[in-house]
Amino acid sequence: MFHFFSNKRLILLLLGVILLVALISFSLRDRDNVSAPEQMIKDAVGAGQMVFSVPAQFITGMFDNIDSLLNTYEENKYLKSRLEEFASVQAEVTDLRSENTELKTLVDKEADLRSYNPIQAQVVARNPDQWEEKMIINKGTDDGVSENMAVMTAQGLIGKVTLTTPNTATVELISTQNPNYRVSAMVIGGKKNVFGLIEGYDVERRELLLKRIDADIKLEKGQQVTSSGLGGIFPKGIVIGEITEITIDEFGLTQLVYVKPAADFTLLNHVVIADRVLPEVDGEDNGVIKDDES
Repeated sequence: MFHFFSNKRLILLLLGVILLVALISFSLRDRDNVSAPEQMIKDAVGAGQMVFSVPAQFITGMFDNIDSLLNTYEENKYLKSRLEEFASVQAEVTDLRSENTELKTLVDKEADLRSYNPIQAQVVARNPDQWEEKMIINKGTDDGVSENMAVMTAQGLIGKVTLTTPNTATVELISTQNPNYRVSAMVIGGKKNVFGLIEGYDVERRELLLKRIDADIKLEKGQQVTSSGLGGIFPKGIVIGEITEITIDEFGLTQLVYVKPAADFTLLNHVVIADRVLPEVDGEDNGVIKDDES
């Protein structure tokens, strides 16, 4: 009995194999139409694929979108950091270009100081209460700086050294309100040079006051005012400013001339200190007034 069932199973297996081979052979033939069973199977398989493929594609697309979003975020973050770095570099380049231009102008200015050894320095501090009067530079006695040395920028004269330490120096600007502060000056551009003294500063007009010029001497607006070199401190020929207005003083004997400074006292960075080669002498710049030089 057992042997019969075993043979029956073998026969059924062989029949199944034969049927499978026949179906495969039948399906591999070139045909224009498919059979009803094949169509049912294909439809069933297609529907099953649709059921599983649509959610799978949706999930895959969602993960792709998330991955793309994360990549975009990281790329945006990187670009922002690069943009900030670029802005910083651009600002640094602009500052270096400005500094380079200023230093080049100062080098050209040094060539004019034939009687002086130029010492370059930087402004390191300014007191807001004395913004128009004093500043501190980063060169002192260890660098050869001493009191009463003239200080200038590429644009023109700004002041003189009044106090020194080994590593710093205090510069009193020509815009100071100190009544004893004088600069021997001359007006050029006319038939002959006219000499006078820079004494005082008009805060409202932000202009220097040129005094001690005879009332009968003809001056004009726009004429340039430079240092005369007669005072013993300031080099000759350093630009101070230009004339904006000419009036007569309260006594009617001399002229009071308003001079717009060539240097901008609010924007001081690099300066040049003039170390005088010749021995220092007393003159208008030192506060001593001489009648024959006024």
